[in-house]
Amino acid sequence: MKDNRKFNNKKEKDSFQDQIEGRNSVLELLETGKDINKIFVEKGEKHGSINKIIGMAKDKKIVIVEVEKSKLNQMAETDNHQGVIAMVPPFNYCEVKDIINEAKQKNEKPFILILDGIEDPHNLGSIIRTAETAGVHGIIIPKRRACSVNSTVYKVASGAVEHVKIARVNNITDSINLLKENDIWVYGTDIAATKYYYEENLTGAIAIVIGNEGQGMSRLVKENCDVLLKIPMKGQITSLNASVSAGIVMYEAVKQRMY
Repeated sequence: MKDNRKFNNKKEKDSFQDQIEGRNSVLELLETGKDINKIFVEKGEKHGSINKIIGMAKDKKIVIVEVEKSKLNQMAETDNHQGVIAMVPPFNYCEVKDIINEAKQKNEKPFILILDGIEDPHNLGSIIRTAETAGVHGIIIPKRRACSVNSTVYKVASGAVEHVKIARVNNITDSINLLKENDIWVYGTDIAATKYYYEENLTGAIAIVIGNEGQGMSRLVKENCDVLLKIPMKGQITSLNASVSAGIVMYEAVKQRMY
């Protein structure tokens, strides 16, 4: 019965809303000035940052609804809502051309990340957070067979999703071809590559492809990359977590661009 009630509750939730959970994530959301439909907070004595959340929400005339902890538990999509859930309009994805224009407006060479089928929201959130700190102009993700920006992603990314352009596309290969038309070189990460990531010049207009956690890049995506790069593996384990791989290659590009 308990599982059915939770399922029904999610089915009844407004399909035109997303939710952001956790105190730091909701605080970051409030500070960005993004639209918030309402905020649910746990009934009872309030301590710490929850009071700041309530104060900021009242200043912004955002509806605050106090509910029992059991209700929040039922609503939650993550393991730790910390007594607060914000209901927001769906995440606003951009177009690939918007990412290219972002680099042009900053008078910088495009630095783009392509995620070919990342399924774990924790990986996606971690990658987005690292991409934001690395100065990536935007991230491209597929609509099918991949994680989208949800409450878990938002929480893991610690609000970075509000500062990085993310395009959600029908076909990754078509997006790669569009990037090539704009003189952007596409580098795929693959264990079978013959060249190490630090041996390549990554100072130009580039897009880095990170493949699926288990299968890596799909065949067509791999075939359409300009260059394949690998990370050296010295131990018995022959693969890295997708978010770790992404961070290593992104920050090699950062280092080269700085020096």
